[in-house]
Amino acid sequence: MKIIPLKEGNFATSKTKDFTLLTEENFNKIEGIKMSVQPFLIITENDYIILDAGIGWKNEDGKSVISEILKNENINPDKITKVLLSHLHKDHIEGIIIRSENGFEASFPNAEIYIQKRELDFALENRGNPSFDFDTLEKLILLPNIIWMNEDKGQINPEISFEVVGGHTPFMQVFWITENEETVFYGADNLPQESYVKYHVAYKSDYNGRKTMELRQEWQKQAEEKHWKVLLYHDIDKTILQF
Repeated sequence: MKIIPLKEGNFATSKTKDFTLLTEENFNKIEGIKMSVQPFLIITENDYIILDAGIGWKNEDGKSVISEILKNENINPDKITKVLLSHLHKDHIEGIIIRSENGFEASFPNAEIYIQKRELDFALENRGNPSFDFDTLEKLILLPNIIWMNEDKGQINPEISFEVVGGHTPFMQVFWITENEETVFYGADNLPQESYVKYHVAYKSDYNGRKTMELRQEWQKQAEEKHWKVLLYHDIDKTILQF
């Protein structure tokens, strides 16, 4: 198994969920919550798997940061076989589509896109919530190759398992990828930074902060026992926790 972080950058996010790229010059001047945006590519014997899709950030040349990382790894976007979405907040789905003068298209044209249907229903019931980009959502659900998920837990294939745990959002789902006795765990925004396992805090930004805190404690125990690699989507300094 190979893990490739697809870090788009470090950002400050405002109360209205606008993202500003952080630089050495502005890091201490920009207000807001500071975090990375860092999807992951997992390469197994059978799949090229994207875990969440970022915010579609572009570099100074107007090119997708994620596509440039893939290019540097000699990976064409059409090699991606699966995109697993934990939830539908804008900073986790914007990179799933490419906008053009003629409309839009899938960033990963050959990939199956796995979406929890109840998470979509929740998003559509909360129009006006700045955590969601409804224009992107409406385009996302028109893409081909969507796999609608309704189960609480299960196997996508022998290597990939999932569970709907709630916490940060009501129907947040997390993923385990296991190959050759190595397990990668992706807890998305339920476990986005290393500090979340160092300090047992119930965050008000979560839909159910107490549940999320309890889940983290449970996952930490399992990770220590089973030596998981935990992927950190929003940690500025670290990409993977090795237990």
